Amino acid sequence: MKKLKTHVFRCGTCGHEEPKWLGRCPECGEWNTLAETAVSPALRNGSPDNRPRSFPLISVDPTEGKRVSSGMEELDRVLGGGITKRSTVLLGGEPGIGKSTLLLQTAAEAEISGRVLYISAEESAGQVRVRADRIAAVDLDRIEICCTGRMEDILSILNAVRPVLVLADSIQTLHTDLAGPAPGTINQMKFCAHELISWAKEHDAALFLAAHVTKDGLISGPKTLEHMVDTVLYFEQGGNSGGTGNMDYRFLRAVKNRFGSVDEIGIFSMGEKGLRAVEDPSLLFLVRREGAIPAGIAIAAVIEGSRPLLVELQALTVPAKGSICRVFSGSIDVNRVSRVAASLEKHVGLRLSDQDLYVNVAGGIRINEVGVELALAAALYSARTGLPLPAGTVIAGELSLAGEVLPVRKIINREKTAQGLGFSLFTAGDLKSAIKGLFAP
Repeated sequence: MKKLKTHVFRCGTCGHEEPKWLGRCPECGEWNTLAETAVSPALRNGSPDNRPRSFPLISVDPTEGKRVSSGMEELDRVLGGGITKRSTVLLGGEPGIGKSTLLLQTAAEAEISGRVLYISAEESAGQVRVRADRIAAVDLDRIEICCTGRMEDILSILNAVRPVLVLADSIQTLHTDLAGPAPGTINQMKFCAHELISWAKEHDAALFLAAHVTKDGLISGPKTLEHMVDTVLYFEQGGNSGGTGNMDYRFLRAVKNRFGSVDEIGIFSMGEKGLRAVEDPSLLFLVRREGAIPAGIAIAAVIEGSRPLLVELQALTVPAKGSICRVFSGSIDVNRVSRVAASLEKHVGLRLSDQDLYVNVAGGIRINEVGVELALAAALYSARTGLPLPAGTVIAGELSLAGEVLPVRKIINREKTAQGLGFSLFTAGDLKSAIKGLFAP
């Protein structure tokens, strides 16, 4: 009988395995990264009794996909209606954005029956307790906490506690002896994430993983990590506009969701008591001013998920330094800004090819919806000509390359929101007539 291998040599950088030691990894080309590693007994055990079997789809209980509330309305909105059993969620965000606060509030407020395990590999138990007291978490009795990043210890605690909700902060700090000595490597993150995901799915639990991000705002680590989980959320910093007071706002957005839409956005306010849902965000992205509206300002009615919002667009045009026109926009995609500027130049005759274009959205929210294009065109036209838009006007419409203003979805909802705040909704059949109607004396 062939002898089963009990050890392999695994690369600490890419995870490639070889039956014997090599000086250089043939997969990633790194030198002296292969280390002898024990093969997991579960992988060696190939007996038929332990292998998974197929079963008829009709035998599956349809209530297995039932959701439970996280206790936070905005988080439920982004997740698609609540937390799904056996689901895994990856939460990314910049340092200090509030990822740990969001996870701790979810642990305390989720409407579930069973134990909750909070894995803190970055903070001590005392630091977590201080945060829990600050946010006035109401149900701490059911929360178990372990402050370790070693996967062998975590799996042992999971098997002893058998929680229905697991929250790990963060995946980059977890490590196992089977994947090398140092945490944070690609192999460590893939291995530890796979172990936690497998445990959660086998024991009918839900799993949340906090993740660090790079300087570009993307989740740090292998892209495989995002493919392994069911949902990927980004927690983003919002700004303060003139109409929102001194509150600090956070935006929660999904870029992947197997159980719901990726178009929804959650809006939170961060205060001394932690994160709180913003009940009425209608006025959140509008600036209150005294006197006339300056040139370059336009109000757009957009749809974020299922919620209509009014946002203020701010545009500025200045002569280009050199022969290249540059576009600066952090809130709206620069390609969309360039396309709208080209439509204005072609169909309205407004020269923008010798201008640097600056575009901003009050409040710091990123807008991806096509209904913002007509308002963006009006803001650019106003900034270039110095003519302000009439007060009390909200604009909605998508632009085609032929200069047409296309109809947008949920136009009735946009109109009701605008009228409820004292605005009138404007749209038109083509770009030229729209600009003429908006800026007519």
